[in-house]
Amino acid sequence: MRLLRTRAGRREAGAFAVEGPQGVREACVMASGLRTVYATASALDRFPEMIASARSNRAEIVMVTDDVLDAMAETRAPQGVIAVCDLIDASLEDVIRPAARMAVVLESAADPGNVGTIIRTADAAGADGVVLTGGSTDPFNGKVVRASAGSIFHLPVVESVDLSLLVNRVKEAGMALVVATGDGEHDIFDWIGEAPASVCWAFGTEAHGVSDELRAAADVRIRIPILGSAESLNVGSAVAVCLFAEVAHRRGRLNSSHEDPTI
Repeated sequence: MRLLRTRAGRREAGAFAVEGPQGVREACVMASGLRTVYATASALDRFPEMIASARSNRAEIVMVTDDVLDAMAETRAPQGVIAVCDLIDASLEDVIRPAARMAVVLESAADPGNVGTIIRTADAAGADGVVLTGGSTDPFNGKVVRASAGSIFHLPVVESVDLSLLVNRVKEAGMALVVATGDGEHDIFDWIGEAPASVCWAFGTEAHGVSDELRAAADVRIRIPILGSAESLNVGSAVAVCLFAEVAHRRGRLNSSHEDPTI
């Protein structure tokens, strides 16, 4: 298990760890890729359906003591269960493709908590996948996996993608590259009514924003209005605003009325 705590170790083993019942439950419903479930005696009693699902996928079930599980875990409260799964292979073509409606790009996203939250948000919004450019955190980092709350199993997440390759692929797929930046020319709520059917949303870091290369490649640069005194939004919050603005637009929940610009 210690091997799985580092990026190099995960690549060497071809596996990653999932801690806690929420993530393990999602791992257990996978058609393949689940290797082993480590569980305490009390967890075996508390989660019988989850364990039955793991067995149906021919995973090995190993009962361990509380002390052993605590020693295996990165967190202080794994709630009695840890799974080991094969690394999930995904390609850029799985996410950025002509049939895609919504994709998320994170440029140099180093904070694992943010990345996991964004994967979860993208999943909730029905996105086709998430792309991480070079310099981003490993999506199979334990903190990312926990913050994704099982969504790491629901949609493709592609890592270490060269930015030039990404931009070319977006253009070839016919997706609009929409970059979120504080000085964007368009307020998202003014622009969203014009959103095309296929959008690739791109976000930078909170400290530095998007790169000049990504900014220059954008078809549209949007900003999220800040009505209070906050300097900016956390990138996870910014992603949620943009994706669900698009969801609302698609479902006819937003209109172009500006009767009260303060709302």
